[in-house]
Amino acid sequence: MPYKEFEDVKLYYSISEVADMFKVNASLIRFWEKEFDIIKPARNKKGNRMFTKEDVENFKLIFHLVKERGFTLDGAKGKLKGDKLEMAGQIDLHDSLKKVRSFLVELKETL
Repeated sequence: MPYKEFEDVKLYYSISEVADMFKVNASLIRFWEKEFDIIKPARNKKGNRMFTKEDVENFKLIFHLVKERGFTLDGAKGKLKGDKLEMAGQIDLHDSLKKVRSFLVELKETL
């Protein structure tokens, strides 16, 4: 039986890991946690926030709306109350288009 490579997926991420993922300060993560009710991190015995993969996906939605598309916090809250799956699809499409654009720019530079 061939060896199958498993993807290393963590169950919980610390606040510093989440902040590094989005290249923001930990204080912004704490602020968004208070502002948006879709983010509910677990806490360990010491009281540290432990974010799940779902929390990270929610941060990705919020980051896209607020930082990339320029929504206000109230506007982002209203948009998230709508169809969250549609928003996730739009973000995936946006990320794919960014990758294609960077590939094309790189290709242009090599020619």
